[in-house]
Amino acid sequence: MSSNPEKKDIERILSIDIGGSSVKACMLTAQGQVLSEYTKLPTPEESTPEAVLEVIKMLATTMGDFDAISVGFPGYVKFGIVETAPNLAKKRWKHIPFAQNISDTFQKPVRLVNDADQQGLGVVDGQGFEILITLGTGMGTALLYDGQLLPHLELAHFPVSKDKDYDDYVGDRAFDKIGKKEWNERVQRVIEIYNTVFNYDKLYIGGGNAKEIDFDLEDNIRLVNNREGIKGGAKLWTSTEQYQIRTIYPSN
Repeated sequence: MSSNPEKKDIERILSIDIGGSSVKACMLTAQGQVLSEYTKLPTPEESTPEAVLEVIKMLATTMGDFDAISVGFPGYVKFGIVETAPNLAKKRWKHIPFAQNISDTFQKPVRLVNDADQQGLGVVDGQGFEILITLGTGMGTALLYDGQLLPHLELAHFPVSKDKDYDDYVGDRAFDKIGKKEWNERVQRVIEIYNTVFNYDKLYIGGGNAKEIDFDLEDNIRLVNNREGIKGGAKLWTSTEQYQIRTIYPSN
């Protein structure tokens, strides 16, 4: 099924953000108001679908009742099915119906998209061509036009140098290896590339390492935090763009 639940039925949304280092959750109203503490637990070291689902279950027990679930996932997702998860357990996430697994576990409707896409919905102004990049375990990207998600592209896996893609170039491993100064120089280069290629109206930079940026940003670039981004879990239920957003219902 792909139709929207009746709006009156969606009052409390459990919003989940799965990252390479932690899984985060909060409760939202349909209008995006935060109803609970922003809570997180470490991503399991052996981050299989089963292990990640267990963490989501632990987070959910602290949140009270809810009507629907939004999930941001760190990989390529289409119609609620995970195809890639480069920063989770290797070779364990190919064609995994993770939205269905979550829906069946909680007996609630679920919408699951790429994590940067969900964060992008939460932070953009909704005017013109806007891009969110996330700097964390790897690098995520969301593209939006007038507040609507565009088809997701795993831009982090494009080569940015002879032997590195964007994940390798500005992800956690690069930061730890080359240090803050050189990492900032690389982030500046990424911004220059994105500006040249996309000619965006606004660029948002989030993720755990966004706080490490120490150079001046142009007026149309803004730093955002995960707490802002997780509010995209509410927008996920009001978006009319259906390219990747499909409501998954319990199968039993």
